[in-house]
Amino acid sequence: MIDLYYWPTPNGWKVSIALEEFGLPYNVHLINIGAGDQFKPEFLKIAPNNRMPAITDPDGPDGAPISIFESGAILQYLARKTGQFGGRTERNRIAIDQWLMWQMGGVGPMAGQTHHFLKYAPQMGQDIPYAKDRYRNETARLYGVLDRQLAGNEYVAGDYSIADMAIWPWASLWEGQEQTLDDKPNLARWLDTVGNRPAVQRGHALHLDLRTTKQSNSAQDTLFNTKN
Repeated sequence: MIDLYYWPTPNGWKVSIALEEFGLPYNVHLINIGAGDQFKPEFLKIAPNNRMPAITDPDGPDGAPISIFESGAILQYLARKTGQFGGRTERNRIAIDQWLMWQMGGVGPMAGQTHHFLKYAPQMGQDIPYAKDRYRNETARLYGVLDRQLAGNEYVAGDYSIADMAIWPWASLWEGQEQTLDDKPNLARWLDTVGNRPAVQRGHALHLDLRTTKQSNSAQDTLFNTKN
């Protein structure tokens, strides 16, 4: 069984959803990021960037165990391992990879900063209008790009793929990012289509009861390195 190092965040959901979609059995190891589990030496051996998710596959390349960090790299690995959701032709694979990279370099970082400055920074006494506008507007721009892509495609890169698994967890939180779907009908349709997949629902529900957007002062210090 694959070992999944996880906490219920959008990045964690990418891999829990993928494992459900691929039909791979897995054990869950909770990494409480508010308590600082990501900094423990045993986890850093698996994920040296002290971020979850990460996986350990006992049946890696050539039958030897392998540990992998970075959600995009994990998705690509699982797609290659199973021969699913990674593209059937080289053109398919290129389309999927570019939208996966788009999520990793765009939607994830920008929506993440939007969440931070809209939700967490004010809790810490840092209400910064410029930052709120900057990241909220960039997130809106990216969702406009996604809506236009989905105008001619049922899924982001044609067939359902790891690109959809990567983007959906972040885009599903559009309300908390103070976005609107009124002018993005294709994105609204896609969110419902992907969100109704049983595997997506199972992966998203994994330990969802542990999720909170209200952090204690100590958890904020741990998450955002406000104290050294």
